[in-house]
Amino acid sequence: RLEIDPYDRSYILYNIGLIHTSNGEHTKALEYYFRALERNPFLPQAFNNMAVICHYVRLSPL
Repeated sequence: RLEIDPYDRSYILYNIGLIHTSNGEHTKALEYYFRALERNPFLPQAFNNMAVICHYVRLSPL
């Protein structure tokens, strides 16, 4: 809430996504990666992590 620069805020949201990813909270992580990309569409790390999550979830046994 304190950071108003969209570029800097995108990295904060991206890092929150990383935390959720490491905790296995993939849905929350994707939400934060999307929010980061809304503020900075040129954040390849977010695209990569989203692809990894989608690949992992698709390959996970039900």
